[in-house]
Amino acid sequence: MTALRAGRAGFDDRESQGPLWIRLDVSVILLTAALVALGLVVVYSATRGVLTPDDVPNRAVLEAQIVFVGVGSFLGACAAAVDYRKARALIPVLYGFTVVLLVGLFFFGSTFNNATSWYSVAGMTLQPSELAKLTLIVALAAWFSNSRESDGLTLFDVGVGGAIAGLFGLLVLMQPDYGTVMVYGAIVAGVVLVAGVKPWHVGIVIAALTMLVFVGFSTNQIQQYQIERFTAFAAESGTTERYNVDQAEIAIGNGGLQGQGLFQGTQNNNSLVPEKETDFIFSVLGEELGFVGGATLLVLFGLLLMRIWRIAILAENDFGRLIAVGVFSMFLFQAFQSIGMNMGIMPVTGIPLPMISAGGTSMLTSLIAIGLVENVHAHRLR
Repeated sequence: MTALRAGRAGFDDRESQGPLWIRLDVSVILLTAALVALGLVVVYSATRGVLTPDDVPNRAVLEAQIVFVGVGSFLGACAAAVDYRKARALIPVLYGFTVVLLVGLFFFGSTFNNATSWYSVAGMTLQPSELAKLTLIVALAAWFSNSRESDGLTLFDVGVGGAIAGLFGLLVLMQPDYGTVMVYGAIVAGVVLVAGVKPWHVGIVIAALTMLVFVGFSTNQIQQYQIERFTAFAAESGTTERYNVDQAEIAIGNGGLQGQGLFQGTQNNNSLVPEKETDFIFSVLGEELGFVGGATLLVLFGLLLMRIWRIAILAENDFGRLIAVGVFSMFLFQAFQSIGMNMGIMPVTGIPLPMISAGGTSMLTSLIAIGLVENVHAHRLR
């Protein structure tokens, strides 16, 4: 935290003056727009299909994604416009509402792929565990920014922060959705590290997580098929449990330097990669746009993360700083995990690639998160 505060010295305080629209970080908006546009193209390629003898493409998934981009952009603009400092008092209400949504899934939720993680309304689905990422970020930022210890956090601070995240984690584990819990862990790690964690706190957290995993195995909460899916990346090539990863790797390998051409991927067009519009969407991009397309995606993400980190440095207060760090941690982990999963170097968890994978609630979460970061930037260094 001290290093982030010190980094502000090189920036001009006058940047914070003027109306809201000129105090936004335009580069963040442009980078987000570029990622969303690239995602829409790849989602369309992954889902177009052929439904009639006239070769009419299937645009249903693309059209739904465009709707969520529009709604997410509006909500992101609202998140940027409402002063995050004044909305801080509403965080307990937001946290409680999020808990109600997660608990409600056990009574009114819809089950897909053995997980009860969605509400289905009028043909649309909503995944509360995605939106809970935002609640977790602002709740942790509010709690840890209240710490009065100048030399770092106390064990009590870390314990309460763990409880804030732990309730969400427990409810999501019961769905079960282990990938999202991993994202929660990344958010907690990022926020706590920047807030000023002590080394021995890390040991306690690791011990608690180890005990949680042990309990999950000993009580059969973690099923065998889930273990096989999670460890598939380490299995021998050609085995049944590694099929999805093998097909994704073949697709990426087919792309070579420049790719087979947009809409021309053989693995994609023959539907050999399961869940290619969501979990394995990077394989579609890699096959059709090649190393150039994959590198472009990584550069866009890298630049976006750099700008978000800069906003954390410029933040007026610890609350805003930790919000930006939480969003940074969420995007960094999800991008690394999702791309790594497609390349066979990370476990298969079903974590979406932010702003690229098909998924309405994921898109809403990503765009609202960008709005929160812009809010912090707009009210910096007054």
